Amino acid sequence: MTGPTTRVFAARLAGTAVFDPQGDQVGRVRDVVGLLRPRGPLRVIGLVVEVPGRRRVFVPMTRVTSVDTGQVLTTGLVNMRRFEQRRTETLLLAELLDRTVELADGSGAATIEDLAMEPVRARDWQLTKLFVRRGAAPRGLSGRLRRRGETMTVDVDAVVGLTVPDADQGATNLLAAFEELKATDLAEVIHELTPKRRREVAAALDDERLADVLEELPEDDQVEILSALEGDRAAHVLEEMQPDDAADLLSDLPAEQAERLLALMEPDDAAPVRRLLAYDEHTAGGLMTTDPVVLAPDDTVAEALAHVRRAELPSPLATAVYVCRPPLETPTGRYLGTAHLQRLLREPPQTPLGQILDDDVDALSPEEGLQAVTRQLAAYNLVSLPVVDEDGHLLGAVTADDVLDHLLPEDWREAEGEVFHHAGQRGASAVTRG
Repeated sequence: MTGPTTRVFAARLAGTAVFDPQGDQVGRVRDVVGLLRPRGPLRVIGLVVEVPGRRRVFVPMTRVTSVDTGQVLTTGLVNMRRFEQRRTETLLLAELLDRTVELADGSGAATIEDLAMEPVRARDWQLTKLFVRRGAAPRGLSGRLRRRGETMTVDVDAVVGLTVPDADQGATNLLAAFEELKATDLAEVIHELTPKRRREVAAALDDERLADVLEELPEDDQVEILSALEGDRAAHVLEEMQPDDAADLLSDLPAEQAERLLALMEPDDAAPVRRLLAYDEHTAGGLMTTDPVVLAPDDTVAEALAHVRRAELPSPLATAVYVCRPPLETPTGRYLGTAHLQRLLREPPQTPLGQILDDDVDALSPEEGLQAVTRQLAAYNLVSLPVVDEDGHLLGAVTADDVLDHLLPEDWREAEGEVFHHAGQRGASAVTRG
């Protein structure tokens, strides 16, 4: 026995905090690792735990001392090497949730909605029960399961096909297990999946959520997922993305495919993306977003603060309001200056923006290169800069996060370090996987 809980449902473990013996949090559970075998029970050999830095590491069940409500306790010795799934291993959440199996009594198909594991000896766990919904789960256009049929808990050996990949597996229960994750963290989960499972999960996400996740994925994953979507669905997802991110993604596609998707997009959404594609990706024009906060000089501080408070506005764009003559859609009328957030917070709410402009910061031209953009951001200690054309019309804004994406190595999202955690201390010896 490894603690007060004898049966643990895997989906309920998702996001559970993991602690060392001193009570310091090591990370959070993101998946459960099982060892596939042709015959006999499926052994549960460890947890995939996300530690600070968004690295996912393997924690053997032999290092787990207790699995209780809302927490997992470990011995405190954790190998911080990035988790890499082995050929004989399966991820209970990522790969088995939503899988269709056949009931061994001949009563038909069922869909797995949760999986229960139990300790059979000291720190030796097995998958013992499945929570299933009777009946093959029909899928809607987005891959979601339409709930119907009787639910029941059955023994693992009461089903056939658990270890056989489902040819058309949904992702509803997997996404439910990770519904609280931010887009960046969900992107990390999706990146770790097999290509087939990535496509299935992407199909089950709504357009807005998928757009947010795509913006956080490596380029290869973005291209793979977008290319697997139907044309109209792909166009809708691109419409939900930030124009600069959509342009970056389209630039990685074959020209014919990119043009076909642009033609399927709504003209108002496609127009800014086409403008961005006209610039080299390493220039201010290629780096900028065409959707900064733009207001008129007679708009007030109160109105500006209302705009930057919008939850959907990316944080770097919330630090500045660009003040221009109408029209206020990019390309705008003449650019007048910038009202920075700190200044907005110090001024009376009814102050017109035209009275508090910072016009000392030089705007960028769209042809300026990456190094020039980087130097100007650093020189002014800013997180965004305006980009204007030769006639002084605002075209967009370059943000520091977009610059960093181009300065860092292409594989920076996958970079890993070799560090260890031992009761809050660095320097412990490695733990091998059993």
